[in-house]
Amino acid sequence: HVQLVESGGGSVQAGGSPRLSCQYSTDGYTGYALAWFRQAPTKDREGVASIEGDGSTSYADSVKGRFTISQDTTEETVYLRMTMLKPEDTAMYYCAQSSRIGSPLQSATYNYWGQGTQVTVS
Repeated sequence: HVQLVESGGGSVQAGGSPRLSCQYSTDGYTGYALAWFRQAPTKDREGVASIEGDGSTSYADSVKGRFTISQDTTEETVYLRMTMLKPEDTAMYYCAQSSRIGSPLQSATYNYWGQGTQVTVS
């Protein structure tokens, strides 16, 4: 049973550097991809960062150079370190996991989703 649980969100001052965590489970499967998405009110869900089974990463242009995705396979946890936060980074952040091949920052690629954690930047 695949389950994703995010943590680490909250209210942050602009310029802050919080880290989001997502505990995932592989259910014995390898070769999965993991990603962080976000959705602000009235906006579409946006792929922020992804990490493939081989460790390769992808980032949205809006966060490139500011956010870093990483993974601890032993702990089955994926992280999103966010730096130089801006008010426009305010959104619900979701962790996602995929057992299939697809575009790394497209939501349709991912078949498992967490409940989300809110990040509010002021």
